[in-house]
Formats: sequence, C-alpha cells, structure tokens
Amino acid sequence: MKHVITSIVLILLLVMSCTNKKTALINTDKSSYFDYSKSDDQTTGGIKMIPIVTPKGTFNVYTKRMGNNPKMRVLLLHGGPGGTHEEFGNFDGYLPNEEIEYIYYDQLDSYYSDKPNDSTLWTTAHFVEEVEQIRKALNLNKDNFYLLGQSWGGILAMEYALKYQDNLKGLIISNMMASAPAYTKYANEVLGQQMDPAILKEIMNLEANNDFDNPRYSELLMNNYYTEHILRKPVEQWPKSINLLFEHLNPNIYVYMQGHSEFGMTGNATLKNWDVSSRLKEIKTPTLMLGAKYDTMDPKYMSWMATEVQNGRSVTTNGSHLSQFDDPETYFPALIKFIKDVDTDQFK
Repeated sequence: MKHVITSIVLILLLVMSCTNKKTALINTDKSSYFDYSKSDDQTTGGIKMIPIVTPKGTFNVYTKRMGNNPKMRVLLLHGGPGGTHEEFGNFDGYLPNEEIEYIYYDQLDSYYSDKPNDSTLWTTAHFVEEVEQIRKALNLNKDNFYLLGQSWGGILAMEYALKYQDNLKGLIISNMMASAPAYTKYANEVLGQQMDPAILKEIMNLEANNDFDNPRYSELLMNNYYTEHILRKPVEQWPKSINLLFEHLNPNIYVYMQGHSEFGMTGNATLKNWDVSSRLKEIKTPTLMLGAKYDTMDPKYMSWMATEVQNGRSVTTNGSHLSQFDDPETYFPALIKFIKDVDTDQFK
C-alpha cells in the first residue's frame, strides 16, 4: 500500500511539473510588434489617409504602418515621381522578423492618394513639406525617425534632410545620385555605350522624334535596358508588386519632373538641373548610401556621397536600380544593420 501511495504522489508531482512548464510557456511575454490593439489604426490594418494642407487645398495621402516599434520607424519614399509604395513590396519578407516598424506612403498624385493633378504642386519644396506634415501626423521624431528614399524618393529624402535633419534619427539614400546632370552624363556616356550600337541608335532616333508612345520604344527599353539596369530578371519573372508599380505609375507627374527619356533627365524636365552635391557636407544625420553595381546610378558616385556627408556609410549591392529585389541578400542585411547600429549607438 505504501508503495502505491508513493507512486501516486510521484505521478501527481510529475503532472504538476508538466502543467507548470506548459503554463510557463503560455505566459511567456509576447512581442508588442504585431499588437495594434491600442492603436487608432487597428480597424484599418495600419492604414491612415493623412490630410495634407497645400496652397491649392487639403488633400489626403495614403500611408500604411507595418509593425510597432517606438525606437525604429522607417518612412518609405517611393520613386518616380508618380510611383507607388508597391516598389517596396518585399520589405514584408525581411523587416518584420527584425521588429523594425516601416510605413508605406504614396505621395500626392500617386495611385493610392488624392490626385489634384496640379503641376504647381509638383516641386521638391512641396513634397518636402508633405513629408514634414506626415511626420507630425504619425508622431515621428529624432528618437525614432528613419527616412528611406529610393530613386526620386532619394532626391526627396536629401532635400528633406537639408531642411529638417534635426527631426531625423537616420537617413537612407537608395539608388539615387546627388546630381541630375551627373546622372544624365552617366546614363549616356557609360550605360548607353554598353548597349548594342544598333539598338541604342534606334532608341535615340525614337527619342529625337518624340515618339515615346511607340510600342517599339517600350519594347527596346524593357528588353535591353530595364532588365539590365532596373531589375535584373527576365520580364516574366518580375514580381507582381513591381508590375503593379508600372501599371499604377502616374505618367503626367513623371514626365513633368523626370522627362520621357530613361537616359537621364532631359527636355523640359523640372528636375533636369537639380544638384545638391555641394551641400551633402551639411548633412550630419547618420546616413547610409545604398548603391548597386548595375544601377542606372553610378555606384562609385554613390560611394563618394557617403564620404561627403558628416556621418556616412556606403554599401554597393550586386543588383540594379531595384536591388531590394535582385540582390536582397546584400540589400536587407545592409539596411537592417544600419538601422540597428544607429539605434544602439554603434554606428561608425
């Protein structure tokens, strides 16, 4: 009998031990990264349409918050002008695991935002103030605010930093030089000369005749330039988010500011003479320059930019203009390391 009682006690102790272990597992503290329960954007899944006050009225722009981290919050500035946040479509595959909060945003006159279609608003000065209004609306500040601009978004990010860098914790310039004339020169004198001369001649003839709507022009660019310098994958392998980006591009603002040609900024493009290369030394915010070996932007120039700002770092991927897609193995570790190094005061 004594042995039976002893056995029962041992079994009870074992069951209690297992139960306690299970309880401990259940009670393990969960990360608040995916917790939207105390947020005013919970019912919209992180989406906020933010009112932007302009001289031509108040318009709403699209933002969508992904994750929750009060120390590391990244606002994403898309390219174009007139592009969409869809160019950052694969950020979902990399930043959540690092618990870095990031915010998608479509600039005014881009697909998911209001479209007043007023060219007087298509200036860097307007878009800088638009970013500043978004910063205030989302409570971004110098203790958590990272600004990432890709392509035209890089122009906007540099302009913002030159005016409002005291609001920033970190700055990331992805695939954008600090000079439109230098970009145009590189596109023509370097990238153009790498093409088959017959194909380049046909493209230039179409441009000379302003025949930009000719399907042949798009075909030549897509198969001989875009797949080499925009996204280095066969067109049929391009991700859905990038196809949507091209489908949703606003051609009016794009042509007005960037111009028709893909060989730099030409014609009457308002950004044609944009150049802040001599002012980079004014930027004291920790800055990452993300260039790419096959980019439309000169990677050596982008490395130089990192030496001009006061606290710069340069990383060159083996990708192209959208290197987040054709070399994510380099792009995201570089981005994540920069953000965390700045956050932990390890940035050098």
